[in-house]
Amino acid sequence: MQPNLKNMQRDQLVFDLIRQELERQRHGLELIASENFTSLQVMEAMGGVMTNKYAEGYPGRRYYAGCEIVDQTEQLAIDRLKQIFNIEYANVQPHSGAQANGALMLAILQPGDNILGLDLSMGGHLTHGSAVNFSGKIYRPHFYGVVKETGLIDYDMLEKQARAVKPKLIICGASAYSRDIDYARIRKVADEVGAFVMADIAHPAGLIAKGLLSYPFDHCHFVTSTTHKTLRGPRGGVIMMKKDFENPFGLKDVKGNTRMMSNLIDMAVFPGTQGGPLQHVIAAKAIAFGEILTDEYTAYAKQVQLNAQAMAKAFVNKDYKIISGGTDNHLMLIDLRNKNISGKKAEQALVLADITLNKNMVPFDDKSAFITSGIRVGTPAITTRGLKEEHMSFIVDVIDTVLLNADDEKALATIKGQVKEFMKQFPLYPELG
Repeated sequence: MQPNLKNMQRDQLVFDLIRQELERQRHGLELIASENFTSLQVMEAMGGVMTNKYAEGYPGRRYYAGCEIVDQTEQLAIDRLKQIFNIEYANVQPHSGAQANGALMLAILQPGDNILGLDLSMGGHLTHGSAVNFSGKIYRPHFYGVVKETGLIDYDMLEKQARAVKPKLIICGASAYSRDIDYARIRKVADEVGAFVMADIAHPAGLIAKGLLSYPFDHCHFVTSTTHKTLRGPRGGVIMMKKDFENPFGLKDVKGNTRMMSNLIDMAVFPGTQGGPLQHVIAAKAIAFGEILTDEYTAYAKQVQLNAQAMAKAFVNKDYKIISGGTDNHLMLIDLRNKNISGKKAEQALVLADITLNKNMVPFDDKSAFITSGIRVGTPAITTRGLKEEHMSFIVDVIDTVLLNADDEKALATIKGQVKEFMKQFPLYPELG
C-alpha cells in the first residue's frame, strides 16, 4: 500500500508548540542582538517544496538530475548578494556563519597554522579561535583584545601579536563589539607579516550593505557573514570576495591551470565541509537579498542604527556602563557590576517580564562565562517591529525597573503586562491569525 501524504495525521503537538512560539515572539521585547524577524515570504520559501530537492554541487555542475530550477534560484541569490556588496564572488551554500568560517579556514589553512582573532572574552566569536571550537582545536589560536580604559580594539596589541606569531590568517569582526572596525589598519599589518585577512561581518552586515559602517571588501581578502541578524533573512551563512585571485599555494586543476581562490572556497564548502545545500534556505536567502536591495530596507538599516544610539544614550543617562561608551552599530554591551547584579541574574529576571536578551562576558570580566558581568542588547528585531527612537526610553525604563526588582515576582509580572500592552502597538505577523 502506497503511503498517502495527504491523509497523514497532523502533528498537533508540534504545531501547538509553534503557535506558542509565535505568541511568545508577538508579546515580548526581542533584544537579542543576533535575532530578527524575517518577512512572511522568506518563511514561505523556507517551508516550500525546494526542501525536497538534493543538489550537491553548484549551478550547472550538479551531481544530481532535476536541478534546473534550483540552479536558477541559487544563481539569483548569488547575483543579488554580489549586487548588494558590489563584489565579484559569493558562495551562498553555507548552512551557518560558523560553517562559512570553517569552510574558509579549510580552504586557506593547514592544521596547526597560526591564526589571530579577537578574544571571545573581549567580544570575539567562538569560531575565531576559541579553545572549545574547531578553530581553536585544529589551528593554533592567538588573540588580541580591547583597551581596558576605552573598550576599543587594541590595534597596537593586534600588530604586536601579528609580528610575534606571524599568523596565516588574521580574523576581524565580533559578536559583542559596538564600534566600527579599522580594516585598512589590519590589512596593513597583515601584508607586513604575510597573512590573509578575513572579516566576519555576521552582526553588522546589514549596516555595511547600506554604507552605514566601513566597507571591509577593499581591505580583506575574504568576508563571511550570516544571513539572519541585520540582513533579516533566513538562518544561514555566506562567503564573499571583492575580487577573485589566483591561489598562492600553486594548486592546479586537472588541466594544469592554476586554481583560483573561488575554486578552493567552493570545494571547501562542498565537498569539504557540507553535502547537499539546503535549497529551500537558499531560495529564502534570494528573497531576503532582494528585500535588501529596496529603499525600504535602507530606511530600516538606518533606523536600526538610530535606535541603538538612542537606547545607548538612555542607558548612559541611567548610569549604566556601556563598553566603549556607546555604539556605532546595532548593539551594545553593558557592564552591570556597578548595578550589583550578574548577567545571568539579569537575563533570568528579564525573561520573566517577557524581555529577552543575553548574558555576556565583558572585557576583563571577573565572572565566568556561565554567570558573566554583562548583558548584550540589540535593536534589529524591535526595529523590524516598527519601534523608533522615541520608544527606546520606555525599553530602558522597563529594563531598569526589572533589574531593580529582580527578586520581586509580583513586580516582574506587572512589568510583563506593561510590555505586552506596549507591544500591541507593533503587531507581528497579523496575517498568521
